[in-house]
Amino acid sequence: MSKLISILIGILIFCVIVVVHEMGHLIVAKKNGIMVPEFQVGFGPKLCSFKKGETEYSIRLIPFGGACKMLGEDGDSDDERAYTSKKPWARFATIFAGPFFNFILAFVLAVVVISVVGYDPCVVTSVSEDSPVSAAGLQPGDLITNFDGHRISIGRELYILFNFNELEGRSYSLTYERDGQKYSTAFIPALSRLYKLGFYYTPDEMPCEISSLIKGGVLERAGIRAKDIIIGIDGVEIASGKAFSEYIAEHPLDGSEVQFTIKRGEQTQTLTLTPEYTEAYVSGFNYNYGGREKTGPVGVLKYSLVEVKYWIVNTYKSLGQIFRGRVSADDFGGPVRIVSELENTVQESKSDGLLYVVLNLMNWGILLSANLGVMNLLPIPALDGGRLVFIIIELVRGKPVPVEKEGLVHAIGIVLLMALMVFVFFNDIRNVFFR
Repeated sequence: MSKLISILIGILIFCVIVVVHEMGHLIVAKKNGIMVPEFQVGFGPKLCSFKKGETEYSIRLIPFGGACKMLGEDGDSDDERAYTSKKPWARFATIFAGPFFNFILAFVLAVVVISVVGYDPCVVTSVSEDSPVSAAGLQPGDLITNFDGHRISIGRELYILFNFNELEGRSYSLTYERDGQKYSTAFIPALSRLYKLGFYYTPDEMPCEISSLIKGGVLERAGIRAKDIIIGIDGVEIASGKAFSEYIAEHPLDGSEVQFTIKRGEQTQTLTLTPEYTEAYVSGFNYNYGGREKTGPVGVLKYSLVEVKYWIVNTYKSLGQIFRGRVSADDFGGPVRIVSELENTVQESKSDGLLYVVLNLMNWGILLSANLGVMNLLPIPALDGGRLVFIIIELVRGKPVPVEKEGLVHAIGIVLLMALMVFVFFNDIRNVFFR
């Protein structure tokens, strides 16, 4: 029963995020005098409905998604309250409101989370002896505020910077604070000759989950997948990403065989792997990732904005990985996998108490809400971003694109999106239930 409740909670969170998105469209549409005949939650057959004013509010069978149906939205209409009868900026605001409300929801959730547990400052935790960055003056306890022209407010911002951009043998600028004073320096990363297994993970207090794999790497060739969890290495239990990082620091890979114990769902397996020799440039320092520090009311608002920005940037950079060929089919996930991950979050957080269950679910809410906002702003036909592109073209041309031509483009986009949804759905089923 507890598993069923966890799944229902996951579905509820997903529905709330979608409803908030559609509420953005609804509120701004009505403010601009656009008639909304129906506001629906979910798709498929209608389960129940009621009418308030001119709008029918309905709940439908399939809980993933929703719609704010505006008069004249999908075709020309002479009614003065039709969507197509309104000025371009009124239509732009109405369409943009959906993603914007998702960003607002992400911010509100971030305020709650950061008020309770704080934020994660990018504090240097260790510096390698005789490394270029040590010679440049960096010390443990320094607070990094800028790296190579990129503003750094939290440790995770530096993490995604390193994760999506490999260091090169060139000079990098670094700004940090020490005892209230600001310092600037520069260093050239050292060339490190080491052995790797070809995967990424987060060195925090959470289970050591494999976030992504390097194509052709040791783990990928061994059949390991993203989202698998490392629970042991050479017979030593690994409870978290931080524990794995500490173990590797004390027992560097040297080309000898290592035994990895992997958990996938409820199953575990132990594999014998041989690390591969690689050469890579390294920063020479470690920093806080995941450790939280309390802050005052102003700091809560500031770092809540930073949190939303972090997830927006992370989403865009992750999309860039698709075009760079670094994402496989197994990395694609939709509602089924999201609900499964939310269920896992509930189960893993139960031992820490109800408060941490709620906070972890809120963290998921921040991620998903920001992600939905970004995805809907992509200039893809049928999405909000695609509609905004046509409005911008109208503003530039001084006249709208013919309704039938815009409708055709969006119709093609809907067909392609439906095909993608079918692919993602069956990919979710395969990865969640048959892997």
